[in-house]
Amino acid sequence: MKKVYLVYPKKIGTIEPEVYGHFSEHIGGVFYDGLWVGKDSDIPNIRGFRKDLVEKLRAINPPVLRWPGGCFAETYDWRDGIGENRPVRYNWWTSCDNRYEDNAVGTHEFLDLCEIIGAKPYFAANMTSVTPMHIRNWMDYCLSPRGTTTLAKEREANGHPEPYVIPFWGVGNENWGGGGNMRAEYYMDEFRRYAEIMQNITGIPAIIENNGGKRIELFACGSPQDDYSWTHGIAQACHRSGKQMRGFAMHYYCGAAGDPITFTEAEWTQMLVQAQLMEDIIVRNWNIISGHGLQEHLKLVIDEWGCWHPGGSGPSKGYNLFEQQSTMRDAMVTALTLNIFNRHCEKIRMANAAQLVNNLHCCFLAGGENCITTPTYHVFDMFKGHQGAEAIDTVVTDNDDFASSLSVSASVKDGKTLLTIGNLSCTEDAVISLESVGLPLAAKGQAVLLVNDDIHAHNTFENPDAVTPVEFEFDPAQPITIPKAGIIALTF
Repeated sequence: MKKVYLVYPKKIGTIEPEVYGHFSEHIGGVFYDGLWVGKDSDIPNIRGFRKDLVEKLRAINPPVLRWPGGCFAETYDWRDGIGENRPVRYNWWTSCDNRYEDNAVGTHEFLDLCEIIGAKPYFAANMTSVTPMHIRNWMDYCLSPRGTTTLAKEREANGHPEPYVIPFWGVGNENWGGGGNMRAEYYMDEFRRYAEIMQNITGIPAIIENNGGKRIELFACGSPQDDYSWTHGIAQACHRSGKQMRGFAMHYYCGAAGDPITFTEAEWTQMLVQAQLMEDIIVRNWNIISGHGLQEHLKLVIDEWGCWHPGGSGPSKGYNLFEQQSTMRDAMVTALTLNIFNRHCEKIRMANAAQLVNNLHCCFLAGGENCITTPTYHVFDMFKGHQGAEAIDTVVTDNDDFASSLSVSASVKDGKTLLTIGNLSCTEDAVISLESVGLPLAAKGQAVLLVNDDIHAHNTFENPDAVTPVEFEFDPAQPITIPKAGIIALTF
């Protein structure tokens, strides 16, 4: 029997709600026939967005949604997505799937979506193919008080008199690659140039007041995967001058291991080993940043993460670019990753799973009249109580063998403890006892368990509830069995 110690006196920090964020890019089926069906569609919708999807999304308390990319952002002109008679353009991804962008979803529509689901918007600004002034004009259009500037009046004419609140702006995306193939030193020169112009407007008192009395946070392009040379270059340049930066936006995809659905037991473990590398990436990047004395004003942002399987396993059978099925293995990657974020919450400002629907590590699969949740969705639902909570230290005995280990994190909020555990073994149940340090254990608790006898289990349009959680009461003083490949959330 493993013992799970809850060390209440050892507080790690507050888990920023934005750590449980999501990402929505104009790629494949994310928006068109995913989130967006149009206001005139026969499919039930709220302001053009698929009704059953946004209602289920709202239920998991999405704190933040990143948009419009991704790589798409690096050729995006915000003016294409406002007003009437919107142009049809090449999408960044047109060469991959032969689809064009009709700009039906632009600034106003996306901000409608954020309002509907209760999420803060996080805009990824194009710094590859437009000027700093172009981005400042976008900020002016969105943020300026009504009746002030010409762009504020244009926003009013387009149906939104009051200024929007957009607290997070990314300055570029993957600029080490598709966003310009830049060197870190050159990127920092460009970042400072863009940030200086962007901050010229974000410092206006009325905009600060509308943003809850806080300055808008600017995030810089971080490292790809586990490339620490980029981090070193950014940190060195930022140390000299770069205090506009509030976030270092890294991307880590744990890739694939075998077939997305018919993987072997060995490939189950291989996928989790690859996902576990996230912890090392966080620690090593943080050590570089703090080693340059930047930790007081700069935190990590992991604004793209998840599995990246070969396409074609989703319901569109390859029509939607990078669409993939989500099995219990993907759910376990989600639990493992979120537990890592919780345990390192003092280092992390935000994280965004990629992506929300019909693409990569998604919470939803949709098409036509169909819309289902994936096992990944259920993990976000089970873990949502960690948002804004105080993370505490945990210690697990006999947990050295990764293939049979437990992934664990715990937090406290409003006098309640939330303990989330993933049993990484796909062959053996785990029996645990809870041990409390600093506080007595509660007399009873509520458990939510996500598990299936088949580790390949997944939801489909034909069987949308093949993987769904169950709830039950438990006694924290008694042994608890976590089934093989099971994920459990314990509240007490």
